[in-house]
Amino acid sequence: MLMKGKKGLIVGLANNKSIAYGIAKACAAQGAEMAFTYLNDALKKRVVPIAKEFGSEYVYELDVSNEEHMASLAAKIEKDFGKIDFLVHSVAFAPKEALSEPFIKTSKSAFQIAMDISVYSLIDLTNRLESVLSDDASILTLSYLGGPKYIVNYNVMGVAKAALESTVRYMAVDLGQKGQRVNAISAGPIKTLAAAGIGDFKQILNWNEVNAPLKKNVTIDEVGNSAMYLLSDLSSGVTGEIHYVDAGYNIMGMAAAQTNEEGKTVLAWDLVD
Repeated sequence: MLMKGKKGLIVGLANNKSIAYGIAKACAAQGAEMAFTYLNDALKKRVVPIAKEFGSEYVYELDVSNEEHMASLAAKIEKDFGKIDFLVHSVAFAPKEALSEPFIKTSKSAFQIAMDISVYSLIDLTNRLESVLSDDASILTLSYLGGPKYIVNYNVMGVAKAALESTVRYMAVDLGQKGQRVNAISAGPIKTLAAAGIGDFKQILNWNEVNAPLKKNVTIDEVGNSAMYLLSDLSSGVTGEIHYVDAGYNIMGMAAAQTNEEGKTVLAWDLVD
């Protein structure tokens, strides 16, 4: 098995519909041992059974904006695991109003929260866990096309994802001197708890399905398999990359179109429900 003997930490898993779950599932299938974090008591009820599903009893409370949680994490990991070989960062947040109002109306407070939780937490986590990350550790975060491109209703999260992708590149250089790698997966739209906050998300799903070269939306299992590759030794020569798992949607320069019965060109927008 590709990850037998590997130990890792999954940060931000919310339920069995989340991308982090797909990643954990793929890693567990290849023999990895994992620890998990949960944000609060409401999510603990979901995360603990998932950890048990993957044979783990190591579950830690972690709000990345809580200094006490962050300061104590490395000691807990060291006590339970010693060194860890991979870290999955699946954390993003923006206040609701910053996703529903026009981007230009984003408040300073909402902007700072989105950047702190969605971007700086990757840097902070990596620094806090420095003592327990193995010399060849692989770090993975999750992005979305709304970073480099405009996506309707994504607003401040798009700016945060752009910053996250840049962060991956800068961290890759710093950590590469140690032999550690940092990459991101830019997944296509998936119906997750996090996606529920994006307006007209069903329309985004339909649009992606019609326009993507593979004519489908990806699943958490497909994202999980690609993540497992980036976390395993198979990708030992890969760092600083933004790996798209979106059925090819990101390559498209024009909307899909077809000719209707009247011989007129119909754009993909008119084809979706």
